[in-house]
Amino acid sequence: MSDGSLSQDEIDALLQGGGGIDAVENGLSGISEQERNDFQNLLSGIVQAQSANLSGLITNKNVSINIPALDVKSRNDFLKDMPEELVGITINYSEGLKGEHLYVLKPETAIKLASLIVGQKDVELNEMALEALKEAMSQITGTALTAIGDKIGKTVMPEAGDSKHSPKAMLKLPSDDFLIAAYPVNIEGEPPAEIYEIFSLKIVKEIVGKTSDSSATGASGGGNQPAAARQQAAPQQEFFPQMPTVQGNPNVRSVQYPTLQHQEMNQDQGNIGLLMDVFMEMTVELGRTKKSIKEILGMGEGTIIELDKLAGEPVDILVNHKLIAKGEVVVIDENFGVRVTDIISSAERLSI
Repeated sequence: MSDGSLSQDEIDALLQGGGGIDAVENGLSGISEQERNDFQNLLSGIVQAQSANLSGLITNKNVSINIPALDVKSRNDFLKDMPEELVGITINYSEGLKGEHLYVLKPETAIKLASLIVGQKDVELNEMALEALKEAMSQITGTALTAIGDKIGKTVMPEAGDSKHSPKAMLKLPSDDFLIAAYPVNIEGEPPAEIYEIFSLKIVKEIVGKTSDSSATGASGGGNQPAAARQQAAPQQEFFPQMPTVQGNPNVRSVQYPTLQHQEMNQDQGNIGLLMDVFMEMTVELGRTKKSIKEILGMGEGTIIELDKLAGEPVDILVNHKLIAKGEVVVIDENFGVRVTDIISSAERLSI
């Protein structure tokens, strides 16, 4: 039996407004046990699809993402058990739901994943590796957002995202307490690792709140429907009177199903259709070079700058500063143009 005194953890929780002794005991201040269970079920239902997406980016290795453990922590509580440097991939929700969302990786986990994605051993956490990790986490996020959108009846869209390797003190986290989903990750032939997914509590509450409302409506048979809808539904009982009892042997026969006609599914349908009218900046790059500040200040009219490309070599075609294709320069009437000669594959884009 307790002597009535409080432990240091309980005192800290009370001082931080974390929900009191019950919050300390279950480690999930800020959300209820029902909200935790609902969100746990949602995440558990998509780990298999997320594993498949991550495996698709990795050659000759099987990857499994397992059911996450959930916790609610403050920034200080989360970072105190982390190494001095971390990789943060921020992919906030911007449409349908709005709020802070990111992934956090320990450096050794980030290096291992990036190395497998780009096909190089023990890569450095440079721009190429961080871009590869952002691409991988974006794939996982897409799977989650599809499931979340189905639950809440909205199309949920993320921001473009950002990936940084920095000291943990510089990691951008929600200012208030947040929910952490710690996914155990098993990569074939590699030591176990973890991916930490962080949600603002605002997002969690909105997701599970709408999920619970939807479930309650279905379970109660429309008890949460507007009064007008219930009034319209009630008279339908008159069309289904109690069936009379059949005397003797019933006449039983097989059901005749109509023949189904094969219809091809449009593979291009989906959320991508919402983006078709979005304009993006396309740039053609003739070449690059590096100059010292002294050389740049010494430039004037007539200065010739030698680039890193040979005459006749294909030029780079970039969209939003990302290389997507190569081509050759042509002249159309009085204007320059570019004829596309090669499209860069996804794997090549990650390795650039």
